[in-house]
Amino acid sequence: MRAGSERLTAVTWRKSTHSNEAGGSCLEVADGVAGVVPVRDSKRCAGPVLVFPAASWHAFVGVIGDRSAS
Repeated sequence: MRAGSERLTAVTWRKSTHSNEAGGSCLEVADGVAGVVPVRDSKRCAGPVLVFPAASWHAFVGVIGDRSAS
């Protein structure tokens, strides 16, 4: 899924709590984009952005959270 670049110019990105400051596995998510969740590699801010339907992203995060808690 793609989001128009105009929709992503004013978003605020936040780094995943599972990322570390040593440069490993750095994922950023932008909140507040209606109906979708944009995701990017924080080491490649100008690189591609993956855009997921919000419901799918929340289901994915729920499954990952369940697995990391066990």
